Amino acid sequence: MTAQETLQVRVVKKQAEAEGIASYELARLDGAALPPFSAGSHIDVHLPGGLTRQYSLCNASHESHRYRIAVLRDPASRGGSVAMHDSVHEGDVITISTPRNHFALHPAQRTLLLAGGIGVTPLLCMADRLARTGADFALHYCTRSAERTAFAAEIAASAIAPHAHFHFDAGAPEQKLDTAAVLAAPGPDKRLYVCGPAGFIDHVVTTAKALGWAQDHIHLEYFGAPAQDTSGDQGFEVRIASTGKVYPIAPDVSVVEALRKEGIDILTSCEQGVCGTCLTRVLEGEVDHRDMYLTDEEKAANEQFMPCCSRARSKLLVLDL
Repeated sequence: MTAQETLQVRVVKKQAEAEGIASYELARLDGAALPPFSAGSHIDVHLPGGLTRQYSLCNASHESHRYRIAVLRDPASRGGSVAMHDSVHEGDVITISTPRNHFALHPAQRTLLLAGGIGVTPLLCMADRLARTGADFALHYCTRSAERTAFAAEIAASAIAPHAHFHFDAGAPEQKLDTAAVLAAPGPDKRLYVCGPAGFIDHVVTTAKALGWAQDHIHLEYFGAPAQDTSGDQGFEVRIASTGKVYPIAPDVSVVEALRKEGIDILTSCEQGVCGTCLTRVLEGEVDHRDMYLTDEEKAANEQFMPCCSRARSKLLVLDL
C-alpha cells in the first residue's frame, strides 16, 4: 500500500462559523491551482504531535484556488479537533493529502441530504453541486441550536436556500426533523446521503430501511466510529504471508499497534475504522469486523479488514503483508 500523496498549503483564513466550530481555508503556497476534487471528498490533515485526521471539503467542487474544511472542537475527541482549534492558525503552513472520495454523489432523480451537526460539511459541497446542475434535492440540517449551526447565513444567501431545511433540537416541536415523513417515499430513482454523529446516522438508516429504502441507495459517512464493547476481547495471532512469521495480538492491543512494535508499519490515518487507509487483505482466518468503512457485503466476503480496529474470531489471521 502506498502512502497518500501530500502537499503543503497555507491557512489563508481561519474563521469562527458557529459555537465551537471553525473553518479553515487552505491554498497552495505559490497560489497555483489545487488538485481537483468532487463533492463528498475529504483530505487528511497532518497535525502537530504526529496526528492525522480526515476532514471533508465543504467548498464548491469547481473551485481550484482553495480547499475549505470546518472542525468542531470536541473535548472528548482523541486530540485532533483540539489541535486544529488551538495549534493551527491563520498564516500557518500545514501538510495535507490530496483529496479522496469514499462518499461520492450518484445520479438520481431526487436526492435527500440529511446532516447532523458538523456532518453538514460534505453535504454542503454536495448541495452546491446539485443546485448548480439544477437537480431535485433537499438538505435537512439538524443541530442543537441556531448558535451551533455552521454556515447558516451562507446557505440562506446561496442557491441552496430553496432546498434547505433547518431543524434545531432546542427549537419548537413543529420544526424538528420528522425522519419518517422525509423518507416516506423511497424509490429506485432516489438516493439518500447522511452524515453526522453515529447515533444520528443509525437513526436515519434504521428509519430508511424500515420504510423500504434499498441498502445500495443509502450512502453514509461517519465522523467517528461508535464505541465498541471490548470486554470480551481475546488474544489471537497474526501471520505475515511474506515472511511466515507469527505475532501474538493481545486482547487490549490492535493489530496495527502490535505489528508496529515489531517493526511492521501499516499505513494508517484515522485509526478508528472510518477512513479505509489501513485496508489489508486477509488470506486465511475469520475477521471480527468493527469498522465503518466496508459494506456488509465486503465484510461477509472476509477478504479484507481494518487492522486499526478489527480483530479475529479465529485463532489466526494470515495477512497479505
